[in-house]
Amino acid sequence: MKSVTMLATLMAMVLLFSGHAVRAEAAEPLKVGQPAPDFSLPDQNGKTRALADFRGKWLALYFYVKDDTPGCTEQACKFRDDIHELTDLGAQVVGVSVDDTASHADFAKKYHLPFPLLADSKGEIAARYDSLRGDGSLAKRNSFLIDPQGRIAKVYLSASTSRNSAEIIEDLKKLKGSAGS
Repeated sequence: MKSVTMLATLMAMVLLFSGHAVRAEAAEPLKVGQPAPDFSLPDQNGKTRALADFRGKWLALYFYVKDDTPGCTEQACKFRDDIHELTDLGAQVVGVSVDDTASHADFAKKYHLPFPLLADSKGEIAARYDSLRGDGSLAKRNSFLIDPQGRIAKVYLSASTSRNSAEIIEDLKKLKGSAGS
């Protein structure tokens, strides 16, 4: 009986430590200039969206904690309110959380969100972007500005719910100005 308990304890420790090793590996911080991690996820309408769909355009990809919570609602509504300025600058906005498509559909409808909300229900894409909380149940509030060639142009860790959209607009203007576009 003692050997069974020791074996169970050993197996639990292996699983625990191997889980941390996977998270640590997936949690590599993204750096400006590197290719953005690929993704392919369903949006609130069930349409699959992939990074390749946004090639040739700037992409404001933002990870958020949960649909219809105060901070996430504020952030989404700021992007909604700034959508014309963002699109005039050649950018598209895409939100990502671990909520499912039905939750995203309700959230988008309630607040008239004119951009895709991707359902990363397994947290795999959030992990690739170092935007998954330790227990895997929620995304971190990180945003990424991705250039038309699919490279990370700017990283916003712990993005401000009230300022993230405006920061992205400011940075887009600077980046497009310095690139001569």
